[in-house]
Order: sequence, then structure tokens, then C-alpha cells
Amino acid sequence: MDLHPGTSRRSFLKAAVAVGGASALAACLDRFEDDEPIPTGTDDTSSLPAGQHEWNQSLDRDEHDNLILPKHHVFLYLDLANGGEPTASDRESVETALQTIEQAYEWSHRGAVFELAYSPSYFDRFSESLDETIDLPMPTAIGSLENPTLDTQDALLHIASDRPDALLAIEEAMFGDESEMNGVEITERLNSVFSVDNRRSGFIGPGLPAERQDISGIPDDRPVPEESPLFMGFKAGFTGNQATEESVTIAAGPFAGGTTKHVSTVRQELDKWYTENSFDDMVALMFSPELASRGTVEGVGNNLGDHSGVTEEIYENVREHAEQYRRVGHAEKAARANRDDDGNPLLLRRHVESTDGSVASLHFPTYQLQISDFIAVREAMNGSDLTDTPSIQNRVNNGILRYLFTQHRGNFLLPPRSLRSLPTPTGE
Repeated sequence: MDLHPGTSRRSFLKAAVAVGGASALAACLDRFEDDEPIPTGTDDTSSLPAGQHEWNQSLDRDEHDNLILPKHHVFLYLDLANGGEPTASDRESVETALQTIEQAYEWSHRGAVFELAYSPSYFDRFSESLDETIDLPMPTAIGSLENPTLDTQDALLHIASDRPDALLAIEEAMFGDESEMNGVEITERLNSVFSVDNRRSGFIGPGLPAERQDISGIPDDRPVPEESPLFMGFKAGFTGNQATEESVTIAAGPFAGGTTKHVSTVRQELDKWYTENSFDDMVALMFSPELASRGTVEGVGNNLGDHSGVTEEIYENVREHAEQYRRVGHAEKAARANRDDDGNPLLLRRHVESTDGSVASLHFPTYQLQISDFIAVREAMNGSDLTDTPSIQNRVNNGILRYLFTQHRGNFLLPPRSLRSLPTPTGE
């Protein structure tokens, strides 16, 4: 990654987060020392949301009330250093470290938001079983087309901010040698309890994918639109197609106030996406051929407002679309399983793009009451039930499966803030 001073601001910031480490932080601070100060946080934890996943009230929204995710993300996959059951001292160290981050940075996209989630492997170290109200299986491949690496590390720390200098400072304070963050002294570090097994980075927002498209998986003629927040040329995360934070929050039991989290990492092969398809083809495969026939989507989809346009009438007629148009759309397939009895979405999605390894990819966190909800939606996305239609194959004319290849999968329990520091399986 190039951190040369001549690099554009957007590219420099993205590269700094991707590189990480003390040198990236120093370069970032040196280049942008005249930027506005990052707002500080609070030592009153009661003023912060009860759920670690409750970001929405602290994020901006666009003119259609769609949430705008923080631009930069870091995913740190962690293992307990001692390998055994955590001690009371371990819990105190972790909680002090996390509260230090909250003191240093405002809980918002202007400061930082973060989550510490735990895998089934973490809970397996205890003699007690995970509370029976929690659906948290070990990750597996979903469908015959996959052979992902399974993320079974103990924990996942996901940090997000519009300010890359905040992300880098948090990393260096928690896992490096920085003595302070945003003017707050460091007295405890996460590396006293955790080691970093894997680091991944991501970004989202208009202009960022276009700036970073000179990578493997994207054609050389730079087809990603400047206004697109994602590599595939369309916006996503419409409010009308997202579960609310409240609806994915566990209501009862020892982990009430928390949720479950699945994170997949997906490699994108967009050479074919941009060379094989017209704009209408892309709309048909991303959304629905019915929307393509109506001319519903313009450009990257900003005209859609707060809903993708994939209504109940559309997703209930996927098989008819397969027969009529000889193809089906990604969104209409997934929507079949992503609705409760009242038609409300079951999954809250916060996916971001990535250039880790100089390859076009994405990190795809979803939040849901139970992991089985995610699995059902992913199986519906596979469209295996539609391949009896002659034109529909496992990856051909079957949404965007031809261009996406799952590399990693991991399942996690995201406890409420009160239990975030090395919880027991029973929440005690």
C-alpha cells in the first residue's frame, strides 16, 4: 500500500487503514495534523447504548433516511493468550481497556464505534454449555459451491470510524505501544489478554471504491462509478430492506440486549460483471429482472429512496421471473427468506468493501436474532430450488453468484455492553 505524500487524500486514508501499524498512524497524524480534533467520549458508560450493536442513533442519514455507515472499518480476529478460562483479572483488564476507548472517542462516526463479539470456540472452554436460548453453531459452508476457511478464533473486535487516525490510534493503543489515545492515558491494553490472529480492513462510501479499483478482480478500464459506495456499482443498505436494531436484539435470557453476528469475507470477480453485462443486465441480476424491465433503477440507485424496490409482489414471484426472463435477481431471491410473518426484514447488514491483499473483496457482517436466520437467507440466495428451470444454473443467470466467492465464515455472539468483557456461557 502506497503512503507516499503525493497520494490523494481519500486513497491515502484508505491505504493507511489497510496497512495499519505505528508507521501508518504516524504518517496519518503527520499529514492531517491540521484536521479538526476528533471529539472525545465519556466515562459515563450509562450514557452509552445498552447494546454494542446499537450504532444507528450515532450515525448520519442521507436525504432518504438511509443510514450512512462509517467510512473505515477494521476487523481484528483475536485469541485468548492463555487458552484457558478467563479470570476476574482478565475481565477487569478488558473492561478497563474498552472503557478507555469510550473515554477517548465519541460514540459516533466522528469518533469511533466498536463491538467485541465471541465465537462458539470461545465458549467451548467452559464446563457449562452456552445458554440454550442462544443459537450459535460453529460456522460451516453454506451450499455445495463453498469451501471457506472457517473463522474459529475466540473473539472479533470490529471498529469503525470516519477518521482513520482514530482507528489506527485505537489499534496501537490496544495492541501496540501508544501511551495515549486522543489525550486519554492508557492504563490497560487488550493485548494483555488477547493476541491478534488476523487483521482485515474495509471501507464504504461514494468515491472510495472508484479510487481503489486498480486491483485484481476489476477491469483495467476503471468501470466503478465515482458515485457508487460499493464495487458492484449500486448502493445497498436501504432502510426499508434492513432489520431494525431493536428487532435483532435478544429480548430475554442472560444475554438480553445482545444479538448474534455472522461475518463472511467474499472475493469479488468483477471482470465478468462489467464486461459481460449491460446496465439492464446488472439491474436484473442485482435486484430483479422485473425491475430491469420497468426501468426502475437509475445510476447507482439513489433514485430508489429508502427501498430497493423489491416488494413482496416481486419476491413471491421469483419462479415466474425465472421462467419469463430466464434469470433471477440476487435481492429478490434473498428476500424470500429475509422476512418475518409481518413482512419485516430479519437481518441487519453492515457490509463494506475491501482491498486486502490487493484483491476486490467485501466483509459482510449481519446481525440477527439467531444464526439460523442468516443461514436461511443465504440458502435462499443460493437459488438451488430454481435450478430446475433450464436457464438457471448454480452460478449462471442466478443473481450475482457468478461473481462472488466466499473465503471466510464466522459466527459470533455479541453480548450487551454489560457482559462484553469475557462472558461466561450462562451470562454470570
